[in-house]
Amino acid sequence: MSEPNNISFIREMFSDFYSKNADKIEPPKSIENREFGFSLFKENVMVRHKSFARIEDLRDFIKKNVPSNVYYSSAYYSFPEAKMDEKGWLGSDLFFDIDADHIPTKCNKMHDSWACKSCNFEGRGKAPEKCPNCGGESFDERTWPCEVCLEAARVETIKLIDILLEDFGLSADEIKCSFSGHRGYHVGVESDIVLELDALSRKEIVDYITGTGIDAVFHGLDEIRSGSSKIIVGPSLDDPGWRGRAARGTYDFLLRASASELKSLGIKKNVVMELVEKRDAILESWRRGGPWNTVRGLGIKGWGKIIQRGASLQSANIDTVVTVDIHRLIRLPGTLHGKTGLLKISFPVSRVEEFDPQKEAIAFKAGEVKVYVEEAPELRFGDEIFGPFKSQAVTLPTQVAIFLLCKGAARVVD
Repeated sequence: MSEPNNISFIREMFSDFYSKNADKIEPPKSIENREFGFSLFKENVMVRHKSFARIEDLRDFIKKNVPSNVYYSSAYYSFPEAKMDEKGWLGSDLFFDIDADHIPTKCNKMHDSWACKSCNFEGRGKAPEKCPNCGGESFDERTWPCEVCLEAARVETIKLIDILLEDFGLSADEIKCSFSGHRGYHVGVESDIVLELDALSRKEIVDYITGTGIDAVFHGLDEIRSGSSKIIVGPSLDDPGWRGRAARGTYDFLLRASASELKSLGIKKNVVMELVEKRDAILESWRRGGPWNTVRGLGIKGWGKIIQRGASLQSANIDTVVTVDIHRLIRLPGTLHGKTGLLKISFPVSRVEEFDPQKEAIAFKAGEVKVYVEEAPELRFGDEIFGPFKSQAVTLPTQVAIFLLCKGAARVVD
């Protein structure tokens, strides 16, 4: 089949899914005040500024028009269908996007690829800013969700939720967690206390969560005089806020740090050897107030570098643009992702550690489809492993086939 026929096939499958499962599409809070947006298959355009008074009307629209992607505004408006400057902004929920695209992982060099739109020069991993062959700045990128990518996104999501609960004092009921349908998670806060926050206030929240501007000197690290000598004091594991996070990050870093990692911080060789050789004793010293004076030759500057590294392990890697944008469109839970055919699916915050997106986000659970796959890495769906594939025709479960078709890596065999 040609690409247009592939698109027709995907649209037909999406249509069948929504005809049977539209009642599972989740209505956002105060639906009548939300703007909705849809990307359409055939027209390849984005339709925005739509509103619906009832969830039934939205579901009927989706069944009739069969969009490839469905979005709703994080904002509440008086007139959702008006032009942006005439909508009458009433407030906005607080959203965070955690995506493997923004998390450095070694695996992306193995399974992700890019091609320059100008000269077709190809490469592996994340696309460069400029094509090394022609200098072009526009690329076709193909990214794949693997176990490593998804786990990295989960870890960042867990860190984010912990900050929201422990440092910001939010309750689990105020936080909504969802798998995005591709390579990450969305975390939303629906609470009156965040509604009226402007972009600048949200930027402050972003800076706190990402640890931007964290300085060890302002989080408990100091040098004080005791009699004729000086001693170093530092944050404790149970301190609140970033003081405690800096301490716990330092503990975790020292627990696992290799000699080369310590050297990369600019710490002298003899101090590095002592940190490695006396690791157990140093970690045990936290029970007595911390390790700040237990390592010969390691002064306040050296500890500052280690604390900075530890603090970076405690921060959450989020897409900062999404959180700051008070007009952002967010994918609607219960709808399909146009690049994967997987569901955006919500779950309680308490399930984030056990949630399995490669099993629970499967939308198409019956049937098989024969496709010709150009190239695809090994993939897991449910409890089965498929691939890797290279220039071959293969009959696959419907969800796997649709995933490859949505990725543009396969075509349906007549």
